[in-house]
Amino acid sequence: MSVTQSGSTPNKQSNSISWQYNLVNWFQKNQRFMPWRDEQSPYRTWVSEVMLQQTQVDTVIPYFNAFMSTFPTIEDLAKAEEDAVLKSWEGLGYYSRARNLHSAAKNLVATNKGNLPNTFKSLQTVKGIGPYIASAIASIAFNEAVPVVDGNVLRVFSRFWADTSDIKKPKTRTEFFDRLSQSIKGYPPAEFNQGMMELGALICSPKKPKCPKCPLQPNCIAFATNRISEYPVATPKKKAPHYTIVVGIISRNGNLLITKRKPNQLLGGLWEFPGGKVEENEQLEAALHREIMEECNITISIMQSLKPIKHAYSHFKITLYGFLAEYKSGTLTCKSAETYQWVSKKDLCKYAFPKANNKLLSQLNDTISAPLPFHSGPESEYSL
Repeated sequence: MSVTQSGSTPNKQSNSISWQYNLVNWFQKNQRFMPWRDEQSPYRTWVSEVMLQQTQVDTVIPYFNAFMSTFPTIEDLAKAEEDAVLKSWEGLGYYSRARNLHSAAKNLVATNKGNLPNTFKSLQTVKGIGPYIASAIASIAFNEAVPVVDGNVLRVFSRFWADTSDIKKPKTRTEFFDRLSQSIKGYPPAEFNQGMMELGALICSPKKPKCPKCPLQPNCIAFATNRISEYPVATPKKKAPHYTIVVGIISRNGNLLITKRKPNQLLGGLWEFPGGKVEENEQLEAALHREIMEECNITISIMQSLKPIKHAYSHFKITLYGFLAEYKSGTLTCKSAETYQWVSKKDLCKYAFPKANNKLLSQLNDTISAPLPFHSGPESEYSL
């Protein structure tokens, strides 16, 4: 399909083909296969864009296919239990995305016959849909001429315009949105926006961009002035803090204790082995005894330590120390968790765990005779 066959006439700039035309034409010839592009619908676009936040395309594709197989419609998603939705998301990270998606689906079924709103403005009334996802859905699913502005787009056009604005600042995102709102006019919105994102992913990469292959190169100021490496301008990240965490894999009558995090907590809705942060100058085992008493009101007998696990979240890092332990005494209560379960080893696969806890489960295969199921896929987890 050519640019003109998309229902628009290319604009001209100084009697030459516009950069917008070059961008759309390049996308039509070079776009990658993605299942949400192959079979488009507002719901599929919505799910894909939510999954793609903070997550690479190659990671998302198998999750997307499995999710759509399990929840093929908004109505199916709305009827599902939250635990089932989180289990389908296990390993994908940023779990608030899944909770918001589920909550929004239930609301749409109750108030809008299971249909998404069809404009950029109205889409932002849906829980979990901000300006970026709203613009993606509005342009791709409903052909509204509104630009997307994500990290890829900010990088591409900070170079294209040689713009020294700090891309971490909301003001910069707003300014780019306003400028691109003029640029998108007269061009197929879905292809224009996907072209910008694809260009940032495949060509205008953070390091070693492939400028000779870039359709915007003839108009790129940073390229023309040999200053590609100077863009984008961004505030340096602060050094991520590090925390030492202890958790107990506590057994009682052959079952293991797991607790469910409250919805408003980090990793809310997921299950985990109980424990918490080690205080300054506190010994690991002493910290575990204290945390289990504070969280669950029980005493334990520590049997064995597991190998420490290093794990990175968006804004902090942890070293996780797990201990095999046995319930000793006390009436179990949930002081910081929503609820708890005593679960057999074979049933652990029914519960959604954070990645760090799943790494502990992989170790348990070597320490307990009956293998434990666990998810070992990639994950980028929800931040503080």
